[in-house]
Amino acid sequence: MAERVRLKDLPRSEVPEVLKPEFYFDFRAHPFAHRGLFEMPGVNSVVDAVVKIGDYCVGWLERTIAGKRSSAKRLGLTGPGIGGAAFFAEEGVFFQPSAVSPGRTPGTIYLEKGVQAVGAAFYVDSGDIYIGANTVIEPGAGIKGPCIIGPDCEIRQGAYLRGNVITGAKGIFRGEIKNAVIMDDAHFLHPSYVGDSLCGWKTHFGNQATTANLGIYYHVGGTGNIEVDIEGARYDLGVTKLGIVMGDLSQVGCNSVSDPGTFLGPRTIVYQLSRINKGFYGPDEVLKNKPIEHGIVERSTFKPF
Repeated sequence: MAERVRLKDLPRSEVPEVLKPEFYFDFRAHPFAHRGLFEMPGVNSVVDAVVKIGDYCVGWLERTIAGKRSSAKRLGLTGPGIGGAAFFAEEGVFFQPSAVSPGRTPGTIYLEKGVQAVGAAFYVDSGDIYIGANTVIEPGAGIKGPCIIGPDCEIRQGAYLRGNVITGAKGIFRGEIKNAVIMDDAHFLHPSYVGDSLCGWKTHFGNQATTANLGIYYHVGGTGNIEVDIEGARYDLGVTKLGIVMGDLSQVGCNSVSDPGTFLGPRTIVYQLSRINKGFYGPDEVLKNKPIEHGIVERSTFKPF
């Protein structure tokens, strides 16, 4: 029986390489504004980083908005569906939300210069929202705090950022994202789901690709943590929810799904219509689903009615 190791008990020096942030993300080649998440106390692995996303968001938002709000214009937005949140905007902002839900403790929405956001809904019940310069948010999108959106992003109609979300610069998003970090130049531009995940520089999801982040038996009595096998030992990751970790330049094709606890090293490509078992892949690997070529698809004669 494989040795069982609790990841939480390990000092950073004993964490397996395939669970360290530097295995997946090259911050020297591709600087990331929120690298500080991976430098927080207690973050020894990519799993720790996923757990700390919310704490990082709250701290960063509090410090950043406090330091910038005095130089921005406070907007006095009112009207049906517009709650009592505080709105701060830099020059060139056009902000006309469809709804703002402040909750019992009104939150803050901060808009850097050139932001264009019309017809989207914002929820600051659980945290503040920060939108980077020149980002465009289309009508019908939903943004829930705490949330940090980078500059020059495109948030398309139908996108739902469900809180504890950090995006880098120049990203395009349309699907549902929850408790996740998606770094610069990433394209998650079709309907999809990304939860409890880390996605590196220039990562990509095809149409309808999705992460599973919770075991299928959890709601019928399965309560254990996610475990993975590494070099003959079984590691208890200490979490029940974990989606996908995608290294820089990795891609997942259309209509593919990853099991909870899937790790793609840099430059790993997953073909369309693939089911990715939990575990470790890459770097520099292609995962192919080719059922017709390998005889998995059953073919039979069609008899007209």
